[in-house]
Amino acid sequence: MKSSQADSQAIGVFDSGIGGVTVLCALAKKFPQENFVYLGDTARLPYGTKSGATIRKYTEQNLKFLKTKGVKALVIACNSASAQWSETEFEGTPVFTVIAPAARAAVTASTDKKIGVLGTRATIKSKAYELALQKNDPLTQVFTQACPLLVPLAEEGWIDDPVTNLIAYRYLQPLLGKDIDTLILGCTHYPILRSSIQKAIGAHVTLIDCGQAVAEDLAQALKNDKIGSNFEQRIDFYCTDISDSFNSLAKSLLQREGLEFQNFEVADLQDLR
Repeated sequence: MKSSQADSQAIGVFDSGIGGVTVLCALAKKFPQENFVYLGDTARLPYGTKSGATIRKYTEQNLKFLKTKGVKALVIACNSASAQWSETEFEGTPVFTVIAPAARAAVTASTDKKIGVLGTRATIKSKAYELALQKNDPLTQVFTQACPLLVPLAEEGWIDDPVTNLIAYRYLQPLLGKDIDTLILGCTHYPILRSSIQKAIGAHVTLIDCGQAVAEDLAQALKNDKIGSNFEQRIDFYCTDISDSFNSLAKSLLQREGLEFQNFEVADLQDLR
């Protein structure tokens, strides 16, 4: 028996573009009994170059759209948006962001308490990671680096490309002499480029993936949520603008994890502005 989304409330996930698919994959693998609705705000990416006020406005519109799909939980799978969002609920629905879980995971993983953070300009400027890391351990030394070119490289699908390798090394060069043992991939696009980043920083540095971290938080919230055994997972995919390259890369990222979406549509946010 195949359950439809109507049979069980889904979990809503949004990001500015393709990066949030890395979070979606982590969540869908962690919760095979759950349905998901994903929204990529591709018409307005990147978020990391925009003001905090604009990012927050876009975030509210995206959350409103997901609410129209009857979701039971909302995940802001965007570090730039998470840095501007402190509320734990939106119109009565619980909201999960990626920064606090990633910071906790990094502090746990680090032995020398020297942690690096890669992010968009908006995320780094917000100092959200410094605050979250030092809240977990005041002795933590934090070294940040904005990497604005990595998002378009991920959106272009230039995975483990020589150009990507070179740019990753250029961005990570300032961190190489800091003796960090842990590096937070503080943008959900960055796990797509994980191979290039790991090559640049060295195999001895532990990389922290926001998707894996927020999945642990969501697990605690959903631990008493039971769904019937005859359930088949459904993933509905929406974007504010769809291109062939985006569609292809989204499919590839999902298929790499043994996942697929059942529906792919353009989302109209006009009435939510």
